[in-house]
Amino acid sequence: MALKDIRMPKLGESVTEGTITTWLVKEGDYVNKYDPIAEVMTDKVNAEVPSTFSGTIKEIVVKEGETVAVNELICYIETDDEAEGKVDESADNSEQPAKETETAANKQEKSGYKGVKERKNNRYSPAVIRLASEHGIDLETIEGTGLGGRVTRKDVLRAIEAGTQPKKEKTMPEKAKKELTAPPEKQAPAVVHKQDREIPVTGVRKIIAENMVRSKTEIPHAWMQVEVDVTGLVKLRNKVKDAFKEREGFTLTYFPFFIYAVAQALREFPELNSTWAKDKIIQRHEINLSIAVAKENELYVPVIKHADDKNIKGIAKELNRLVEKTYAGKLTQDDVSGGTFTVNNTGVFGSVSSMGIINYPQAAILQVEKIVKRPVIIDDMFAARDIVNLSLSIDHRILDGLIAGRFIQRVKDILENMNEDTVDI
Repeated sequence: MALKDIRMPKLGESVTEGTITTWLVKEGDYVNKYDPIAEVMTDKVNAEVPSTFSGTIKEIVVKEGETVAVNELICYIETDDEAEGKVDESADNSEQPAKETETAANKQEKSGYKGVKERKNNRYSPAVIRLASEHGIDLETIEGTGLGGRVTRKDVLRAIEAGTQPKKEKTMPEKAKKELTAPPEKQAPAVVHKQDREIPVTGVRKIIAENMVRSKTEIPHAWMQVEVDVTGLVKLRNKVKDAFKEREGFTLTYFPFFIYAVAQALREFPELNSTWAKDKIIQRHEINLSIAVAKENELYVPVIKHADDKNIKGIAKELNRLVEKTYAGKLTQDDVSGGTFTVNNTGVFGSVSSMGIINYPQAAILQVEKIVKRPVIIDDMFAARDIVNLSLSIDHRILDGLIAGRFIQRVKDILENMNEDTVDI
């Protein structure tokens, strides 16, 4: 038998952490290799974590609702050497009894867990590190009761209750300090009145909140907005929508036309299709458009890959596929990975002016507002025209007003010149 650890897997190209939403096993359960053991939620997608070994779950380290970084320990599993194919089949069978009578200490040493004296080489869980930091606890002075002498959350709580630990920040191990992902929150507790309803922040809502704070904190946002006359686009769509639905089986909305225009403009202005990477800017070759899709109180951002290679019909079909998968809860990791620029259809809610928060780590997001009928002066005469506002948010580290203005003007030009001769449906 051997003790193994299971860690948070990397669930996507830009995914750095995940939240354990549900454990599908409990301590003492036997699982086979590749059996799902937990459900994990990231800012991209929900996924199941498979077991990397066959064996018995010995200790669950991360509680439901906790967020851990990729490759962080989430549980321990006790494996059967034979099940893992580690028995030397050419060995004399007479040696087997000796192996079976090995002491627990020998087994522990072979598996890499050498007890409390060498515990400083073990990694502390994020929950333990944060709790110790908040209370000034020196983790190296705590006698761990977890596997191999690992310090658990309960051990830290006991030390806090005992009141024997020096409450000084400098007593935190340097390694533990580096593993802290954020300082403890110092917000004053909210006053809750008798008839108020308290709603725990968990799941998708928690991830959305964290990503929005990260985007607004790290990215210096700048904004601009233009009016677009889409009268020709409206006429074109109204002319073909009935035949399109009969032929394709779903409704042709206005949104694919806007996605098409953005994708074509990005070909000419690749600066908008970029990512900030500290000492360099990465300009993406592929144009993969992230599309915000709301589902009740949750928000998902599936991706239309290679959008610049698709016509209106191709974009509409892919958009319809992704929306249906979102509502059915069947989005895969591939469906939400690789986005390089975001287009958000805020007009579906009746909005006529808004400024979006950039989908980190992209460089920009375009809000498409509601198309409204407005009186416009043409040749000194009033005319009823279909007008829409396009609102662009940019990362000011990457983009300046000149290039952003040229980009949004190009999107405007494409939209205002859409007709049966200029687009393929």
